[in-house]
This record gives sequence, C-alpha cells and structure tokens, in this order.
Amino acid sequence: MERNRLGRSGIVVSDICMGTMTFGNQADEKTSFAIMDAAYDIGIDFYDTAEVYPVPPEERYMGVTEEIVGRWLKTKPRDSIILATKVAGPGHGWITPPVRSGKTGLDRHHIVRAIEGSLRRLDTDYVDLYQTHWPDHDYYYEETLRALEELVDSGKVRVLGCSNETSWGLTKSLWAADKHGLPRYETIQNNFSLNQRRFEDELAQVCRQEEVSLLPYSPLAGGVLSGKYNDGATPAGARFTNYLTAGERQKRMAARFINPIAEASTKRFTAIAADAGLSPVTMAVAWSKQHDFVASTIVGATSMDQMPDILAAADVTLSAETMAAINAVSRELKYPMG
Repeated sequence: MERNRLGRSGIVVSDICMGTMTFGNQADEKTSFAIMDAAYDIGIDFYDTAEVYPVPPEERYMGVTEEIVGRWLKTKPRDSIILATKVAGPGHGWITPPVRSGKTGLDRHHIVRAIEGSLRRLDTDYVDLYQTHWPDHDYYYEETLRALEELVDSGKVRVLGCSNETSWGLTKSLWAADKHGLPRYETIQNNFSLNQRRFEDELAQVCRQEEVSLLPYSPLAGGVLSGKYNDGATPAGARFTNYLTAGERQKRMAARFINPIAEASTKRFTAIAADAGLSPVTMAVAWSKQHDFVASTIVGATSMDQMPDILAAADVTLSAETMAAINAVSRELKYPMG
C-alpha cells in the first residue's frame, strides 16, 4: 500500500481511502463492519464520512453513518486510523442538508454545532481531517477559517480540507489563510473519474502549485464504470436505480452520471481494462490514484462482493500504453458529466 502526505500537513495516509456514504442505508451495520475490516486488513488506514451520510440525505438517516463508523472505530487502536468527516455547509440547490433544519452555513455557530455532533456520534475526542462539505462563496472565507482554527487549537481537529470546491474558491481560501495567518485547506475532495476529468482543467494546477492534495470521490463514476448500468440496466438496490425513482433533484443527479456519452466511454474503458488483464473497477481506481496531485482515492461499497476488485487496485500501476489508450478515449468522448 503506497502512502502519501495530505498537502503540507504532518498526516500521511494510504493511497486508497474507505468511503462510508452507503453505511446505514444501502449497507447495514454488519456489512459496513465487514467492508471496513477488509480495507483495514490490507493496510487502508484512511476512512471518510460526513454528518449528512448516508446518501441520499434523508432526515431519518442523518448521523447513522458516523454512529456506525464510531462503533467500528472502537474495535481498532484509535491512532491506527486517519479519520475524516465533514460539516455540511449550504447545498447550493443540489441538496438541502437535513441537519439544523436545513439552515446550514459555514459560520462559527454551525461549525461548532457540527463538530460537537460528529465527535459525539463517532465517540472520539478528535478527527484527523475536518472538511467543509459544500463551499459558501457568499460568506467570508477568513471567518470560516477562524472558526475552524478554534477546532485545531482545541485539539478537536488536526487538519482542514474542503469538498466540492471551485478553482476560485480554493484559491480564495488559500489567499485568506495566508493573509490572515490562518490554517489552510490541505485537501480538496471533488468528483474525479475516468468519466469525469474536469478537475484536470484548472483545479489540478492549483493543487500542484499550492501543494493541496486531491481526495477524489466517485472514482467509479457512481458505479457507472463497473458497467452495471449499461444498455439501460437498473440493478436492484443500486444508487442511481434509487435516484431514478426519487425526486427531480435525484433524477438530475443520475443524469449527470448515466447518459449516452458516459455509457459509450464506459464500454471503451472496459475493453481497455480487459486488454490490460484487469476488471474495469480495478483499472478505474488504479487510474484515479495514479496522478501526482492525488493523495488518496476514496472508494465505496455496498456489499463485500464489490471489495476484491476495488482492493486489487492497491497493487496496480497502469502501464504507459494503458494510460495512453485511456487518454485517447477521453479526448474523443470528453466530459460526459457536469
């Protein structure tokens, strides 16, 4: 298992991170424990959760994922785990976070309430990485960072990060940290996969120049790259199968991932994986972590059956020929998702 530093911080993590957003909904507690144990046993020491997990966010489920992770955490030495969670922030039209009556923001009030709730549910006195789940571009970054600084100074949080951030937002936050002498975001957690390479347009340059680490989520493009949605398939219990029968917001989200271009590229990538002697899942995860601006790729699962192909990527480095074949497809079928 390769290991990388988070930004300029003192934290070093496995280059695969176990995501938990299905735990407590699509995966019950027994299955969730088995998935985390399998990851831990091969050397994955980095685990990511959030106050609004599991997804899709519903009030009846809120906090369940952190509670499951907290109970599992008691089965391991605490200092053997690098634990990440998130404060909701505003949802910007995609989601109304079902916490604090949907009036979420990134001021001191919300940040303090969020970390107190997360620490209680996780049953720990600190988290290693604390991330803003969605940015708030209408609020002052220095005020958000001041509130987060209090958590660092108190020992409740070690390192800060952001998620779903833009090039402007990340750069603005780094400027605010530098100008006001505040702790900075060491990581950014954004969507990045073979089917969604927008991060390479501008954000990758910010990460390289400023030494901020990407923690890619959805390296399988929400499961699309496994091929399970090909030809209009709607597998029972799958994330986007559920989304397609839910509200309009979930349907729009599914359409970002499941569309004709995404299906065409997925089929091409599956053929490239076969030529390399890999499953498409293994290749997709290996590709994601094979970038200089990536510290750790966040994977997820709903069953133990999915784990072998995911975990096999830990030992895979794609050849130059395979990378070139992938890039050729990406140039031809560019950015199928928003």
